[in-house]
Amino acid sequence: MLRSLALALTTGASLVLSAIAAPGAVSDTAHTDVGRVAVERSLTYRATARFQQHANAVRAGYVPDKYCVANRQGPGALGYPHFNHAYDNSVDPAKPAALYYEDDRHGGKRLVGMQWLVYDRDQNLATDDDRPTMFGTRFKGPLRGNFPGQPVHYALHLWLWKKNPLGEQETFNPAVTCLPGTTRPAPPA
Repeated sequence: MLRSLALALTTGASLVLSAIAAPGAVSDTAHTDVGRVAVERSLTYRATARFQQHANAVRAGYVPDKYCVANRQGPGALGYPHFNHAYDNSVDPAKPAALYYEDDRHGGKRLVGMQWLVYDRDQNLATDDDRPTMFGTRFKGPLRGNFPGQPVHYALHLWLWKKNPLGEQETFNPAVTCLPGTTRPAPPA
């Protein structure tokens, strides 16, 4: 199944790339933007398909967090983040800084989404002149770090492998849940 999925994604990406690159295929800026978004999405599908097998992500340098991240302000979750800090500051669709997994209810993990993370140049929450764009969308931010030592940054989420009813680039996905006992314990009062 996974091999046929990868083949289908590779074939689809090749067709999109060839259609976009064909002379005369793009006639104006709107088509260029749509074409660029299609190419970026294809690159992401192709690059992350192998991470459907959790072990492949770990071998590729994505370090799993043992806790599932739930939305503390509402429904949904991110799932289990797996960061590869070699890809911090990447705006390459094939190199997300984080992958998000959920429990597959059979003792394994299922890839559901990814995130790109770019550090703010001046570390000033009041300015955003260096905000990146990918998939035709501006990154969110600048945002405070989520943990001690993380710089002010911009973030872009993409729920490529599990539909997010709020939108494919929203931070939390209400279709993703954390099983009881899998979230980080609250700090002592």
